[in-house]
Amino acid sequence: MDPGTTPDYDPQAFPPFAVTVDIVVMTIIEDELRVLLIRRAVPPFRDSWALPGGFVRPDEDLSTAAVRELAEETSINQEPDHLEQFGTYGHPDRDPRMRVVSVGYWAIIPDLPTPKGGSDAAYAELVPVAELEGGRIRLAFDHDRIVTDAIALARSSLENTTIATRFCPPEFTISDLRRVYEAVWDSKLDPGNFQRKVKQTSEFLQPLNQTTRSGDKGGRPAALWVKGPAEKLSPPLSRPDSN
Repeated sequence: MDPGTTPDYDPQAFPPFAVTVDIVVMTIIEDELRVLLIRRAVPPFRDSWALPGGFVRPDEDLSTAAVRELAEETSINQEPDHLEQFGTYGHPDRDPRMRVVSVGYWAIIPDLPTPKGGSDAAYAELVPVAELEGGRIRLAFDHDRIVTDAIALARSSLENTTIATRFCPPEFTISDLRRVYEAVWDSKLDPGNFQRKVKQTSEFLQPLNQTTRSGDKGGRPAALWVKGPAEKLSPPLSRPDSN
C-alpha cells in the first residue's frame, strides 16, 4: 500500500480531470507590445486564435510543460528571460472536451525569433495587444480572460519591480527603457521626467560608463546602462493614468 493511503481509499471514486498550461509570451516590436498567439489546427475551436499551451504530462512539472508546449507549438526554443505563474482557471465549462484546469504563465522574450506553428498549431504570430484590447481578435476557450489578466499584471509589475529591463538588451539606453514603459503602458512619457525618476530609483540601473556610437540611433551618443541589483522599485513608478 502506498504511503499516505488507507485500505478503503479508491482513487476512481473521484472524477478525473486534466491540467493544462497556457503561456502569454510578450515582446516589443517597433515600440509596440505584442503577444504570441497560435491558430488552432485541431478541434475544439479549430482555426481560432489561442494561446500556446497544452496538457501537462504525468511526469513533468508545470514550468517544464510550459516551456515544452511553447517550443512544440511555436518553434520558440529560446529560454524566456522571465517565466512566471500568475493564475489558475478552472470554470467547469471552460473546455468542451472534459473538466480542465489551466495554469497561466506569462513570459518575456525580448529578441524573439520568428515563430512557426507546429504540433496542433497551424500557425503562430506575434499579435499587437491593441488588436486584442480593441476586440478585433477573439480567442478560444477563456484565453481572452487569461491574456487580459497577464497584461494587467505586466503593467502593474512595471510600476513596482525592475522587470521592464527584461524587455531590453543587456546594455541599453534610458530612452530604450522609456520606450518599454510606453509600449507596455500604452502611454507617452515625458523623457526628462522619466530619466530623472529612474536615476533617482535606488539600484534600478547601473551605468556602464560607455555610450552608443554616434549615428547608431541618430543624434548624439547616449549613455549605456545595465540592470541594477534591485528587484523592487523604491520609490515605485506610477502610470500616467494612475495618478
